[in-house]
Amino acid sequence: MSHPILSTTLLATTLLCASLIPATAVTYVRGNDGDPETLDQHKTSTIAESNILRDLYEGLVIYNTAAEVIPGVATAWETNADGTVYTFTLRDDAKWSNGDPVTASDFVYSLNRIMDPATGAKYANILYPIRGAEALNKGEGGTLGVTAIDDHTLEITLERPTPYFLELLTHQTGLPMHPASVDEFGTDFVQPGNMVTNGAFTLSSFTPNDKVVLQKNPMFHSADTVAFDTVEYVPFEDRANCARRFEAGEVLSCSDIAAEQIKDLRNRLGDQVRVAPYLGVYYYGVNSAHEPFDDPRIRQALSMAIDREFIADEIWSGTMLPAYSWVPPGIGNYVDERPQLDYATLPMLDREDAAIALLAEAGYGPDAPLPVEISYNNGENHKNTATAIASMWEPLGVDVSFNVRDASAHYAMLRDEKAHDVARAGWIGDYSDPQNFLFLNRADNPGFNYGNYSNPDYDALLDTAAETVDLDARAVILAEAETMFLRDVPQIPILFYSSMSLVSPRLTGWDDNIQNVHPSRFLSITD
Repeated sequence: MSHPILSTTLLATTLLCASLIPATAVTYVRGNDGDPETLDQHKTSTIAESNILRDLYEGLVIYNTAAEVIPGVATAWETNADGTVYTFTLRDDAKWSNGDPVTASDFVYSLNRIMDPATGAKYANILYPIRGAEALNKGEGGTLGVTAIDDHTLEITLERPTPYFLELLTHQTGLPMHPASVDEFGTDFVQPGNMVTNGAFTLSSFTPNDKVVLQKNPMFHSADTVAFDTVEYVPFEDRANCARRFEAGEVLSCSDIAAEQIKDLRNRLGDQVRVAPYLGVYYYGVNSAHEPFDDPRIRQALSMAIDREFIADEIWSGTMLPAYSWVPPGIGNYVDERPQLDYATLPMLDREDAAIALLAEAGYGPDAPLPVEISYNNGENHKNTATAIASMWEPLGVDVSFNVRDASAHYAMLRDEKAHDVARAGWIGDYSDPQNFLFLNRADNPGFNYGNYSNPDYDALLDTAAETVDLDARAVILAEAETMFLRDVPQIPILFYSSMSLVSPRLTGWDDNIQNVHPSRFLSITD
């Protein structure tokens, strides 16, 4: 970076104090999970996308470095007596990157757009707690319970009290949009040069398989606190490649690590390797809408034969926990004794025998092999997990083949085509409530129901829980729904996540947290 000419005295003072004053880096190069499939906040669904959108936009509320909800565009909010009406006061100095003021009507526009069936937002149902949202999204008409009282006052009315609503608004589905640019460019509003944002950064360029480049937004209300002029998101589906670039000093953080490298990296890099609890489940979706996977005996047999302890310890180097339930431990608003798969405590040999018998009962075995294609997205961790599971299924008479895609193609297939037998997937909680995991398996949630589960009784329990104000009673109902799901196991829980990151000691402000969120606006570089 070039500097203006300094006087001799000033230059001497600068040199004398150089070791004491933090040096702000112009560019922060950060490794990301993969390329974004889209940067339309209403059509995104991956962690790689949410990382970028968190830098581009600011919602009513945001996460700080500890994943605590703090003010964003809204400086304050209040609720009515029964918690069904939220009134947000918007900051006076919030601006779009083109200089337009951010107003309450921008949130009204955005929330109505995501509920418009024509938008095709797979994540729209996350906002169904808002009054009228579900009916509007399902094409039944009506009015959304979101009103701009004036430019700086937004009122949101809910169908019922929702204890996690504020945390829900930290998600990208609640981000505002710049109506004029969306109306002018249509779906191309996400292109560099067209995109107008209100966050700490703007979109400069997007080169697939290379990088997404963001530039500091001078119109951002707290621009003077943002340390970086440029942030480059580099996609690394090959986690080992990110580690190599990290050690070479070419990237300052990696969003994930290949599990087989953990021990070696810890030996060489020490506390630059960051492993922390993470609210998420790693699982295999079984396509229960297709024969023969519509038979629950087959799904249970496949689940029983998976040695989760081996996968957690040997493949993921102890960085993940074995999962015998769907809802992760440590989640809020839930029962103390969480449901588990019936065979959670059985020895592995007994489980394998039971799985062989169950699969034979369904008509399959070594003499009548069950063909299963495992689909997964690129990555050594996923490859090694799939290979291990194929080996565990072999004694049952399961003939495994593999279908490997890049992350964006893999998840597009899961959401839209569902052309899979068994497919690797993962879900990270958007907020700390079991509903955020259980809702994935609703029949009316095709965008994320990778197991193609269709059970009216399960859906009815979730509907009842949504109407239940008492949190303890609601938790019991949700546990009943999870028990039913674990009986049918259309999606096989395998592991509970830990976040695994590489973080340079020069990068300050990176705090480990259960949501693994690290907005660039709160980070900086020091010598």
